[in-house]
Amino acid sequence: MADAPNSYRTGPDERGHFGQFGGRYVSETLMPLLLDLEKEYARAKEDPAFLAELAELNRVYIGRPSPLYYAERLTEHLGGAKVYFKREELNHTGAHKINHAIGQVLLAKRMGKTRVIAETGAGQHGVATATVAARFGLECTVFMGAVDIERQKPNVFRMKLLGAEVQPVTSGSATLKDAMNEALRNWVTNVHDTFYIIGTVAGPHPYPMMVRDFQSIIGIETREQIMEAEGRLPDRLVACVGGGSNAMGLFHPFLDEPTVAMDAVEAAGHGVDTDQHAASITGGTPGVLHGNRTYLLQTPDGQIAEAHSISAGLDYPGIGPEHVWLHEAGRVNYVSATDDEALAAFRLTAELEGIIPALESSHAIAHIIRIAPDLPKDHVIVLNLSGRGDKDIFTVAKALGADIA
Repeated sequence: MADAPNSYRTGPDERGHFGQFGGRYVSETLMPLLLDLEKEYARAKEDPAFLAELAELNRVYIGRPSPLYYAERLTEHLGGAKVYFKREELNHTGAHKINHAIGQVLLAKRMGKTRVIAETGAGQHGVATATVAARFGLECTVFMGAVDIERQKPNVFRMKLLGAEVQPVTSGSATLKDAMNEALRNWVTNVHDTFYIIGTVAGPHPYPMMVRDFQSIIGIETREQIMEAEGRLPDRLVACVGGGSNAMGLFHPFLDEPTVAMDAVEAAGHGVDTDQHAASITGGTPGVLHGNRTYLLQTPDGQIAEAHSISAGLDYPGIGPEHVWLHEAGRVNYVSATDDEALAAFRLTAELEGIIPALESSHAIAHIIRIAPDLPKDHVIVLNLSGRGDKDIFTVAKALGADIA
């Protein structure tokens, strides 16, 4: 473990690094735009008009604040710690992704861009991007792996209804990694009029910082709501992590609170001891992908390995650089849950709470199912319910052997 810094909330440095991770590894074509974006974002953060417009859209368009809900029946069933859900699945479009999409589209407008592009895995970020593009009258193209298009048909249809072009990607494993590759290639050739709305806390600086900042509203609201509900801070925060945007949004406002433990749950797929998982911290090593240095799943000769998760949103061979820094600093505990554990958590939450969680969030719930019974009854856990599971019902039905086609 590295020496603890005075604060875990001051990064990145002026070159976009969290320790040795992060940075800006891109072609010369993109560098001027990224530098312009960094400057424009710095100006926007100090602009009362920008902040007021963002706050108003958060309130009347997204529906914030999202509720903090005491999961009473799940708590009673587990027989240990008290479990609260931060209900990000109740946001407009059904996931936390709208939080950073709305912020980035406002920046696109400030920079005079007329077109936005995005990559998506589970489709929630694609839907969020298509939604804000429609709201602000911008052309929109969403890159999506062919495999993900097949397993996320409802979200593909939603994006098209919203006026977006969904561009299938058939290279590689035809999943999120390959969609991001294509989005970056498209951006290079259309940099004059196009803004890339990145869907997680990864990519070249300033994206990891910028997406984190827009998502931090989750943790800011949680702090106020848990103080009202319990009169104190939570003992533990739990969130699923692929790229890591929802986890970073929940964690960041609490990073300097030493009494608050944090668990981030990666997708273990068929098991982290197999080659069929997406646990980049548990099973990855340092490398460079998609414009930043981070932990990646790699073959022994340094090629990017294919990730696997039943959840399309977690099916990515990397993770945001700030997460890696927090892992090496020992501030956040990174664990994993398998496909089977996530499926069991998905069903249990539906049956006990009347809430169908996203398969991504189900990985975090699976972790709570493991640990809550052995924790005291006054131990307070807040889990970020990052998205709703409507989009996953075909995947779950197939896994359970049900025919709903």
